[in-house]
Amino acid sequence: MRRSRKVKILATLGPASSDKPTILALFRAGADVFRINMSHTTHEKLRELVSIIRTIDAEEGRPIGILADLQGPKLRLGTFANKSVEISVGQAFTLDSDPTPGSTGRVYLPHPEILEALEPGHRLLIDDGKVRLRVVSTNGKSALTTVEVGTKLSDRKGVSVPDSTIRTGALTEKDRADLDAALEAKVDWIALSFVQRPEDVAEVRKIAAGRAGIMSKIEKPQAVQRLAEIIEISDALMVARGDLGVEMPLEEVPGIQKQITRACRRAGKPVIVATQMLESMITAPVPTRAEVSDVATAVYEGADAVMLSAESAAGDFPIDAVATMDKIATAVERDSNHKNIMHAQRTEPEATGADAISAAARQIAETLNLAAICCYTASGSTGLRAARERPRTPIIALSPIEATARRLSVVWGLHCVVSEDAYNLDDMVSRACDIAAHEGFAQPNDRIIITAGVPLRTPGATNMIRIAFVGANTSH
Repeated sequence: MRRSRKVKILATLGPASSDKPTILALFRAGADVFRINMSHTTHEKLRELVSIIRTIDAEEGRPIGILADLQGPKLRLGTFANKSVEISVGQAFTLDSDPTPGSTGRVYLPHPEILEALEPGHRLLIDDGKVRLRVVSTNGKSALTTVEVGTKLSDRKGVSVPDSTIRTGALTEKDRADLDAALEAKVDWIALSFVQRPEDVAEVRKIAAGRAGIMSKIEKPQAVQRLAEIIEISDALMVARGDLGVEMPLEEVPGIQKQITRACRRAGKPVIVATQMLESMITAPVPTRAEVSDVATAVYEGADAVMLSAESAAGDFPIDAVATMDKIATAVERDSNHKNIMHAQRTEPEATGADAISAAARQIAETLNLAAICCYTASGSTGLRAARERPRTPIIALSPIEATARRLSVVWGLHCVVSEDAYNLDDMVSRACDIAAHEGFAQPNDRIIITAGVPLRTPGATNMIRIAFVGANTSH
């Protein structure tokens, strides 16, 4: 199955989409990667979903990526004597380490790490920002605050601290167990929540030890401030706009989305735009015009992938949501403005032989109007470099390693094919011609361009470029 668009679609699985017929329908409607949200998924269900996806992958003959999304720390208030209290703007309110049920003037905050990190002037956002408290004074065990926004507090509501960097890492005990289960199930990507600093990513990278790609979710102001370092240590980034919109002024989120997308494109790292993309399709069969425009904006920016959350996991129209996203992306990519924007935003190649080869391959392919760029990629880095160029020409990523092909399924423009490794240069050329014809990219007498690393099977050493004719009698 060949997609008619280059941007990829991630679909979240959940109660509305956890059986094989629905997952297959989602794949056929356009889902390239499936996200499993570990906030709502047991280890047994995780294994079952991975098994279903791998079966579909084998039956359809297409590598499908699987992303396990770790929950991250859930910071919550304690409880109140009467379940909730009314508060008023300007009143004093204390958060402390006393587990006694709360009252109109105080409540237990069962997170000593927050109380230690707070300083006068810092904000606390409660219940997705419906209540805002400003710290007046703190002693490490309790914090006196003033109510700036909000009228009601109730049991166990979520707490965000946009101005404070919390000492604890991004991994909770639950996350460690989920991470082990996901790696054991051989998922392709791990999405890490609550990233504040590069050290948070390093911890997960050490545990994963190359068994899965690490995708950092940018959802906190602290992560935006250290974006360059986080990009460097991550394999991919997700713009988690829902949480960003809670912790930062909403009007700043579109600019941050652009900043992250462009920084990732410069670095040649995949970037996924997520949250509320077609939110109204949770309950309606068609999206709003604003949502269509939102998805289109991400495609125009050159994001690698766009993601559906509740729309496909718990909504009434999961398959329609994927099909709608597919239609929007396909239409945007056919627009001449899309080509002009991709061209205008293209970054200069890094000063390496491999990057120069990838840039040259794109230029040659576009100048000669070649049918496809075929890149042999064992580790995935050649595929990433080819995609970084955002060429108009289709890219076929050929890998002898199934895990590499699946991991690359989230990357812009890559049509991934698992193929036996070539045993010499001539075999490499004829194999690329055969696959380009078989996958529907090239007709007899079309030309393709091939990039690879010679000697073969040398990771990351793209150093060869070759133009080849597709013969009339390809072996397929």
